[in-house]
Amino acid sequence: MDQNFNLALQLMGVGMITVFFILFFIIILGNVIIRFVNRFIPEASVVVTSSVKKVSTTIDPKIMAAIVSAVKTVTGGKGNVVKIEKESK
Repeated sequence: MDQNFNLALQLMGVGMITVFFILFFIIILGNVIIRFVNRFIPEASVVVTSSVKKVSTTIDPKIMAAIVSAVKTVTGGKGNVVKIEKESK
């Protein structure tokens, strides 16, 4: 019984170490792929004219300005509001 218990602990230890190294390898590989893509593959450029003009005019201008401001704040200036629609129920 004691020998089986030691074997079970060894197998569990080997399994846990194997999983740890595989997950570590996946994280490192993912970071390398992200850095490669960010460095060598350019982001598709989208020409957007004033996004505020494309927004629906049926919404109050104060609310529209608040939404545009919130999107720019949350996305760090990278996001643009293209269309705002009221949800129909």
